[in-house]
Amino acid sequence: MSGAVSTSTGRRYGVARVAREWGVARSTVYDRRRQAAATAPPAKRGPKTAYSDAALAGSIRETIEDAPFTGEGHRKVWARLRWQHGIRAGRPRVLRLMREQSLLAPQRAGRPHGPQVHDGTIVTEAPDRMWGTDATAAWTPAEGAVTVFALIDHHTLECLGLHAAKPATRFEALEPIRQGVRAVYGGFRADIAVGLALRHDHGPQYVSDDFQHELDVPRHRIEPELRARAAGQRHRRMVHGPAQGAAAVDP
Repeated sequence: MSGAVSTSTGRRYGVARVAREWGVARSTVYDRRRQAAATAPPAKRGPKTAYSDAALAGSIRETIEDAPFTGEGHRKVWARLRWQHGIRAGRPRVLRLMREQSLLAPQRAGRPHGPQVHDGTIVTEAPDRMWGTDATAAWTPAEGAVTVFALIDHHTLECLGLHAAKPATRFEALEPIRQGVRAVYGGFRADIAVGLALRHDHGPQYVSDDFQHELDVPRHRIEPELRARAAGQRHRRMVHGPAQGAAAVDP
């Protein structure tokens, strides 16, 4: 259109006048001309590397075949290309080519997980039917970082035992259990807590032999659950409050 000649003036319209009438910038007109005249697809800007994508992909495949191990990731392949073959290529480029050529190490698919929401219930019909114990970290001005062990009733959310200590050992984890049994049942004797369930997670303190053996004395029925800390999380806001004084009174 810009090369057309006006019948009244005998002159060409020009790019500026045509672009002004179309409502576009002249740079857009020139860029569209360049794109229309281009025969090769657009490539990455900047200096060209010594190896094309096809050549580098072939070297990657040879490196994987010559490796003494199987299932290696792109980082080891990238390192072998540099130190064994003298090929210097960017690690993101090696990762991109291995992904495009399906050369990445296979990964375990995993198992399907359950629902994200807790659609069950851990609230018992009456108190002293199920207790939950868990540990959390707290900071005290006098003792510094401490571990707080708590024992909570699943029905009333009452904190039956609270103990803060520097070492988070299996023996310290038993102290809230002793406090709860002493407060609810008045002491320790044979078959004193028959029918009471205690929920805890798979932490090393709770699955240890000493912890489990100690629970056999008051006849607790253990129900280890990975989601057993739900009651503790509901009570966590209350636990962090008295933890400051607990570390000073019962370190």
